[in-house]
Amino acid sequence: MRGISGKNVLITGAASGIGRATALRFAQEGANVGILDLDLEGAQETVAQIKALGGSGGAEQADISDHASVQSAVAVLEGEMGAFDVLVNNAGWDKAAPFLQTEPELWQKIVAINLMGPVNLHHVVVAGMVERGGGKVVNVASDAGRVGSSGEAVYSACKGGIISFGKTLARELARSNVQINTVCPGPTDTPLLASFKPEGEAGDKLIAGLQRAIPMRRLGQPEDYPGMIVFLASADADYITGQTISVSGGLTMHG
Repeated sequence: MRGISGKNVLITGAASGIGRATALRFAQEGANVGILDLDLEGAQETVAQIKALGGSGGAEQADISDHASVQSAVAVLEGEMGAFDVLVNNAGWDKAAPFLQTEPELWQKIVAINLMGPVNLHHVVVAGMVERGGGKVVNVASDAGRVGSSGEAVYSACKGGIISFGKTLARELARSNVQINTVCPGPTDTPLLASFKPEGEAGDKLIAGLQRAIPMRRLGQPEDYPGMIVFLASADADYITGQTISVSGGLTMHG
């Protein structure tokens, strides 16, 4: 895609799943990829895979819910790679349970990671984009933030918040040549989904039910998302901002 080769891209949560698949796709397009993740070993494995493809990258451990941790880790990576042209907010976490059976401690952790984490990254990284005259942000939210998801009330609220936050910043920063868009995955075969799956027959029934609900009759795979994410970060999407795009096999349709 146009305008990706040679760019510096920062991706959160790229130790596995959608984040790793996205990091590898950016590397294939010629970008230099920086990774922030709590799982430093997994992030370093992603970097090793990037380098095996002939690309370049680096990884730092960071708690995205901690603004100071984000500042420190970004500063290290920018010192090694240069300033970031693209930010992909992909990291997320949840624990499925009916809302009335949960407690404030869990809510606070979900909000800290899924809402405040991306807010912190925007605050630290996007300021530099504005100073340099442009940049791209792609937020990976969820269809849970568009249509809700049973057992994920607070997570859904966070993802809906990121959609609205991105639209607001897209308006504020349009004249600064910073484009901000959001990709909403549907149910996807990742470690996060695996953590929700009950053991045995109940888990098999859950997955089968999800597959029946999806018109394309399968769960998403991590490799289903990087094409859209990289497109939104490319020069081909220079006139697109403030948009929310569902990638869900037709599970949710709007318009």
